[in-house]
Order: sequence, then structure tokens, then C-alpha cells
Amino acid sequence: MEKRLFDDLLQSLKEAMAISQGTAKASFEFKVEATDVKAVRERVGLTQEEFAKLTRVSIKTLQNWKQHRREPTGPAAALLKIVSTEPKLALKSLHS
Repeated sequence: MEKRLFDDLLQSLKEAMAISQGTAKASFEFKVEATDVKAVRERVGLTQEEFAKLTRVSIKTLQNWKQHRREPTGPAAALLKIVSTEPKLALKSLHS
């Protein structure tokens, strides 16, 4: 590994440690808002069973999301965002 690359990596690790210990501030932060799964489901006018089938998750998972015991992640979170933003297009795509 090049010395310059190693030095940059080492500096990054030192900064990360300082941030995690609270002795330095992160240069930027972002907050991801939790998806209101119930509102998304109601917006598209589907029952819990229909919405669970559409998103290919169990009803139990859907209920856990709705009651904020769990949060959708990865592809499920992305799909919910798409359904929330463009419900007609999402439903058309998922039903075809």
C-alpha cells in the first residue's frame, strides 16, 4: 500500500474514533425518517393481507413495522418509499 494512502486511511480511522468517543463532531449527519407503513398501506387502499402479499412480507412483519417494533430496511424500505411516492406506478408495476 502506498504510504500516502495508508496515512489517509490512518487519519480517517483516528477521526472516526474521535467522533465515536464524542471528542470530535462529524463533518455531516443525516437522519432517515421512519416510514409510516400504516399510512402508506391506507393510501393505496389495501388490507393488511393484500399489502403484505404485495410487498412479499408476512402479515406479522407488516404489523411489527406498523407498531414500530421493527423498521423496514434495505429493499423493503426502498419499496415502501416508492409505493409512498408513486403509488399508482408502484401498484401497476407490482401487479404486472
